[in-house]
This record gives sequence, C-alpha cells and structure tokens, in this order.
Amino acid sequence: QVQVVESGGGLVQAGGSLRLSCVASGSTFSLYAMGWYRQAPGKQRELVAAISVGAGTNYLDSVKGRFTISRDNAKNTVYLQMNSLKPEDTAVYYCNADLRRYGSSWSPFGSWGQGTQVTVSS
Repeated sequence: QVQVVESGGGLVQAGGSLRLSCVASGSTFSLYAMGWYRQAPGKQRELVAAISVGAGTNYLDSVKGRFTISRDNAKNTVYLQMNSLKPEDTAVYYCNADLRRYGSSWSPFGSWGQGTQVTVSS
C-alpha cells in the first residue's frame, strides 16, 4: 500500500500562511485522487480538500477561498497552501493517497501518515 509522509506544519499567527506537503511512495500516484484531512482535539477527522486525477478540486466550506490543494505527479507530491489562517484551523493535518468518490462525497482508502501539526495563535 502507498505510504505517505506529511510535512510543513508549524506555529503561525492568525492571518499567516503555511504550505503543507505530502510525499507518497510508489509509481501509481497519478492514478488516484488525493486529499488532506484534519483532526482537532476532541473532534472527528474531516476532509479539508480533495483533488481528483484530473485535478478537479473540492473544499470544506470553511476553507474555501483560503486554502488551495494542488498536485505534482512528477514528484509524487500533493500540497495544501493555507492562507489567512484562523485559530479554528488548528489541528493535525493528514493526507490520504487513495480517495474514492461515492456520490457527492469522498472516502479515504489509503494508509495514513503521522500527520503534521498546525497551530494558529490568535
């Protein structure tokens, strides 16, 4: 199964920016939709952004206009550019390298990495 390694998290003030990266192993990276999830303490993991094989994107309503997901198939990497960060964006961010679409929603089928912590101070 494809393994992923996330990086790029950190501590930032409200209004700041971070760019997360997720590198996936294997040669089939370009064949799968990918996504970024996040999990805050005491809350369920939620899908923040997804990108299809054809580079179509979907976003959680609360991050639309602030976050941008992109992929570089040559580097087996998916990115999450996060601008205008808010304290409520604080969470551990995870990527998943095998998203499958069922109706209007995505479900994760790939393995999880260790995640990267994003902390936004007010």
